[in-house]
Amino acid sequence: MNHSITLRDIAQALNLSTSTISKALNDSHEIGEATKKKVMAYAAQHHYVANRMAKGLKQGKSRSIGVIVCSLDNTFAAQMLDGIDKATTNKSYQAIIMQSKESQRKEIDCMDLLYAGGIDGLLISPACETNDFNYLKGLQEAGLPVVLFDRLTDEIDAYKIGVDNFKGAYEATSHLINRGYKKIAHLNTQTNLSISTDRYNGFRQALSDHEIDFDSSYLRFCDYTDKHKLNADLEAALSDFMAMPEPPDAIFTATDQITTRCVALMNKLGYKVPQQLAIIGFTNTDLADAMNPALSTIHQPAFEMGKMAAETLIKLIERKNIDQEDKTVRLQTEIQIRSSTTAKP
Repeated sequence: MNHSITLRDIAQALNLSTSTISKALNDSHEIGEATKKKVMAYAAQHHYVANRMAKGLKQGKSRSIGVIVCSLDNTFAAQMLDGIDKATTNKSYQAIIMQSKESQRKEIDCMDLLYAGGIDGLLISPACETNDFNYLKGLQEAGLPVVLFDRLTDEIDAYKIGVDNFKGAYEATSHLINRGYKKIAHLNTQTNLSISTDRYNGFRQALSDHEIDFDSSYLRFCDYTDKHKLNADLEAALSDFMAMPEPPDAIFTATDQITTRCVALMNKLGYKVPQQLAIIGFTNTDLADAMNPALSTIHQPAFEMGKMAAETLIKLIERKNIDQEDKTVRLQTEIQIRSSTTAKP
């Protein structure tokens, strides 16, 4: 038998109206702080759980949002999803999470399923393969609120929450140069999304500002749609680099997966870091300190990005004013210097 407590039960116990209880639980400005605390404490003590379905029917909403990410198998995505979960839980929304696996076709299938399921809004970090945003624009035109996060594009008019990829790449490359490395290779992804173009441009700008000529033979774009293809591309790139008459002395890697897999392959191929090849890259892995040597990284505020993206979407759903003037927000990255970029002798 279900013995769950109801709003009416709390109202009777505290000698308040059900309307007051409801407003207190929803943090309404109409209710005083003392009353809110009393109601919250009683609800928590008696394990009150809001009936999300009934609330959604009353408001004409499902109180669910769709979330599409490229993959669930990396630390960075997990941290963003933690931020999304924090924001949705705070506002009594449910996040339905799906992964595109870097496929535009699968991404569209995910959007189909989520939209058919009656979501109130969509958070999406587009697949690397995606170059046509007409389907997403169609959902917007049908009235679905959409927020892009992490991977941004100018192809669609929407609220977007990302990081300053240009600055992060610029700082990583400048750090290598300041440590004495001049022949810097760059490993990036085959996509027109901001994670690729902004980081590539930041890399190029740092070289230019330090009066180092760009050498295209030190540049490789990897196939990101499949982990086996990515491993093959990275191994081929490293082998090609080290077979050059003048091999690079450092590598700047542009994404979480490229960075961590590159380190593993360098160990497998027997390259000494940083003696033969220094490395710094974008990654939020918790293992950066534990690697041998410890890995210098560009750390992204993944949790904050996910939380802000979800908060922005919920405000759009609830037609509340959004604080930010600019539709695109770029959070700041942080350079974390460790042994993989020890100064060159």
